[in-house]
Amino acid sequence: MRVKCVICDKIESIEDESFEAKRLRNRPIHTYLCNDCSSRISEKTKARIDTGNFRFYRTQSEKDEW
Repeated sequence: MRVKCVICDKIESIEDESFEAKRLRNRPIHTYLCNDCSSRISEKTKARIDTGNFRFYRTQSEKDEW
């Protein structure tokens, strides 16, 4: 299966039977990132978290008393 990275527009091929190919076929909202872009994003995110100015805005789940 041929896929295109959404950031750098590099075209790569992945195996048709792989989990990632199945995910891309069945759910079009999922996008493909090449290994270079994925590692670059993860490194920059880790660097931002280490600065201490990065906050996760997650909703707090309310505990149900049932």
